[in-house]
Amino acid sequence: MSKYDKMLELNKRKSEEKVERAVLTIRTMVLEREKVSVPVLMQKTGLSRGFFYKNPIVRGEIDAAMEQQAGMVDPRRNIISQAMEAEMNLLRQQLQKLKSENENLIKENQKLKKALSKKELNLIKQI
Repeated sequence: MSKYDKMLELNKRKSEEKVERAVLTIRTMVLEREKVSVPVLMQKTGLSRGFFYKNPIVRGEIDAAMEQQAGMVDPRRNIISQAMEAEMNLLRQQLQKLKSENENLIKENQKLKKALSKKELNLIKQI
């Protein structure tokens, strides 16, 4: 075997290892219900962005994983949704409390206006 053939075989073996590492990482992410994306895969595997887009085997695996995850809900989104719902309920309660307080203040204001007008009438009658 010539040096050239050895070099080709070594490159092929390295390429296969990269593909295997990428596919394994993608499948692990799917099993752990982690959102599969190229930037996350780059970070986890250390491989380049171009590798994920140009390699047909890896690209097919990414597409399949993304399609599989299309119906899944992101757990962080669910937590954020629950927090927002709790905050909305709290704000509704505050709104109800403030409306009630506003009604009470309006009634009190009307009573005070009546009392003031009576005092003004009494004052006018005394003059």
